[in-house]
Amino acid sequence: MDSNVHHKKIIHVDMDAFYASIEQLDNPELRGKPVAVGGGGERGVVAAASYEARKFKVRSAMSGKQAKKNCPHLIFVKPRFERYKEISQKIRAIFYDYTDLVEPLSLDEAYLDVTVNKKGNPSASLIAKEIRQRIFDELHLNASAGISNSKFVAKIASDINKPNGQKTIPPEEVLSFLEELPIEKFFGIGKVTASKMYSLGIFNGKDLKAKTAMFLKLHFKNSGIHYYNIVRGIHYSEVKPNRIRKSVAAEHTFAKNLTSEIFMLEKLEKISEELEQRLIRSKVSGKTITLKIKYSDFKTQTRSKTIPYFVKEKTLILEIVKELLFQEKVKNSVRLLGISVTNLNTQSKKKPEKPVFVQLKFEF
Repeated sequence: MDSNVHHKKIIHVDMDAFYASIEQLDNPELRGKPVAVGGGGERGVVAAASYEARKFKVRSAMSGKQAKKNCPHLIFVKPRFERYKEISQKIRAIFYDYTDLVEPLSLDEAYLDVTVNKKGNPSASLIAKEIRQRIFDELHLNASAGISNSKFVAKIASDINKPNGQKTIPPEEVLSFLEELPIEKFFGIGKVTASKMYSLGIFNGKDLKAKTAMFLKLHFKNSGIHYYNIVRGIHYSEVKPNRIRKSVAAEHTFAKNLTSEIFMLEKLEKISEELEQRLIRSKVSGKTITLKIKYSDFKTQTRSKTIPYFVKEKTLILEIVKELLFQEKVKNSVRLLGISVTNLNTQSKKKPEKPVFVQLKFEF
């Protein structure tokens, strides 16, 4: 084993049905009832679902129509992102009472490195329990947590005892845990990749570990090396308190499909205004502009252009978007348009992080 092993204690905190739980918290009439945050109309999409709704197989990203079919008595509420952001900031304030090494992934989840922490508590499991209790006592919301020696395993662990639970995978149990884990439970392996793995006889971590690096690279390209490493407890990523933002985007789904480029330009002008505000709030600008077009048959097309200077002004962005729109004829009626800015001025070249080989025994 590498003598320069990092002794890490990582917690992944994941709020339970965050958006829906806040709606139930703020409106007592919704408590105990199936709630979906999002749109319930013909074109609506579920952004989040309460656990009562999940019993009827209502899931995020599901169409509102399908969600209503699964659960006829489902209650739809409009999202209130400012409220969710307000609560999220209060949750993060609790995290910072324990460590400054906090890496938010979204409004409702974050990694915490508590290897060295402000409480002087040697047990990451007890810290996670205390944080979850404080979130409940102070904000009346439930959180789940995963605890291990890497971000990868901690994230998987946080899902095991959901809702309102936690799971610790001590360093000495990481390899056996990963061997027994169904392949579809590995973080980052979606349905398509899992199906391909099934066809290759890979159903769990043990099957994955039996494959050579050459075999995995042949079938999964560079991701194959990643799979080869993670199942062996080899991890590259540390908790980064200041994550570098890589993109800023805005998009709209329309109540009625658009068939004319004139109408599309009107919508793109509004989207570019919204994008400008997001860029200003984030204090960033970028060189690559991408137009996203989702057609009525749900096929998605992107068109991009990189310019030699950084932009954040809506007028400049819109000029490039117009060029991209008329690059080729729109193939079908359009249900969604989006604009994103990447290649941001926040990005800088960094030395690649050294791999971390972890299988240690210490108090967890």
